[in-house]
Amino acid sequence: MPRSTRSPRVWFVTGAGRGLGRAFVRAALDAGDRVVAVSRTADSLADLAADPRVLTLVVDVTDRAAVFAAVERALERFGRLDVVVNNAGNLSMGFVEEYTEEQARAQMETNFFGALWVVQAVAPVLRGQGTGHLVQISSIGGVVTGPTAGLYSASKYALEGMSEALAAELAPFGVAVTIVEPGGYWTGLYAAMGTTEPLADYAQIREDLAAQAGGGSVDSDPALAAAAVLTLVDSEDPPLRLILGDVVLDAAIEAAHRRIATWTAWAEVSRAAEHAIAAPAGRPAPAEA
Repeated sequence: MPRSTRSPRVWFVTGAGRGLGRAFVRAALDAGDRVVAVSRTADSLADLAADPRVLTLVVDVTDRAAVFAAVERALERFGRLDVVVNNAGNLSMGFVEEYTEEQARAQMETNFFGALWVVQAVAPVLRGQGTGHLVQISSIGGVVTGPTAGLYSASKYALEGMSEALAAELAPFGVAVTIVEPGGYWTGLYAAMGTTEPLADYAQIREDLAAQAGGGSVDSDPALAAAAVLTLVDSEDPPLRLILGDVVLDAAIEAAHRRIATWTAWAEVSRAAEHAIAAPAGRPAPAEA
């Protein structure tokens, strides 16, 4: 249906204060929709507060009770939710061995648990409506990983695994779930990036990685990602996954080919490792995975 003739949708966007989140808010408003803009800080939402089409909410998504309260406020204001964009996230970099417990847990708290709390808060709403689209913002780090990205990728891999199961769970209720995997965008994510305390043993690998990076990456305008997401939520048959950017797309295709090649090369060993037998005496048969 053309955007000009449909009823305005209601978006719920986390991490709306900057970067991709702010671009999603702008795209939704430009399309004639209404937005619940969620951020951890009030200052980042100040310019939106006077817009009657926007409800601004200061929420830390790692606070489950606060997330549920935010969804209730959104429903009080707009009566429904149509597009939920789980965008809030943070980035820390370092070798896996270097992470403190606090740093490791902090990486998972926002990127995985924060997204989970939003899912749990909005799922009953979307199910009850029998319609809606949940957009889970992952990353290239949820597709492939490498040195210094281990914990960030762990948080995104966890998000993707949860989201894939969620898509199958909500589909019977008419609710779509899409995992969006963006490449590089100028979002301010790197400026707020956390880092580990370097171990001397990894110094040479760090130098090699810095040399490979050269002059650094050239990232894109977040508005391009927002335009892609608008196309996504306008689709009558949205995909489970959507990659944003040709660099990410090429990397994902290459990674898939490598995995298939490895599985094929080791197929004989893999197949020999399974041969069904009856359950041992006194043990119930295992449930299907």
